[in-house]
Amino acid sequence: MNISGKAKVVYLFLLSVFLVVAGFFWLDYIGMINLDRMFRKIYHRDAPRVVDAKGDEPSLVEREEFEKEKQKFRERIEELDKREAHLVEAEKAIDTERDKIEDRKKGIELEARKLENEKKKYSGYVKNVKDLAQKIGTIPPDDAVAIMLKWEDTLVIDVLRQMDANAADEGRQSITSFLISKMQPRERASRIMYLMTQL
Repeated sequence: MNISGKAKVVYLFLLSVFLVVAGFFWLDYIGMINLDRMFRKIYHRDAPRVVDAKGDEPSLVEREEFEKEKQKFRERIEELDKREAHLVEAEKAIDTERDKIEDRKKGIELEARKLENEKKKYSGYVKNVKDLAQKIGTIPPDDAVAIMLKWEDTLVIDVLRQMDANAADEGRQSITSFLISKMQPRERASRIMYLMTQL
């Protein structure tokens, strides 16, 4: 069977292609090349990005919508900034009020301590007045008057009033008028009598 020259060339070309392909597979098999990576580079190229795609440029309407959204976003940021500024101011006002309340609280506590001290002093004063009224009522009138004339008018008046209260509780007559009548000078006795009716 005679083979023409053209047929020989075709057969030789196919054989060469086969040998080349077989050679590539052989080189891949022994690790000299990586056919999988080569094919992946060829067939899996990155698709063109939308931004770079010349045929996909946004239309005028889309650009206007985009600008509107951008403006809304800016307005929202400004609104949030204003709210944050208001919150900062509100926090400062709250801190100022808290400081004022703390100062008032300290002032009230100080006044309460003063009042408690005054109460204790007054309680001690009342106890002293009761003790003095009891003692003055048990000693001779002349001695009682001599002692009371050394006191301030307020103490004399408080003791005499306590003596009146003691006499009323015990159902007897008070001797305070008699004691005042024995006081000298008479100007002081008159003043004490007057103050007892006024205070």
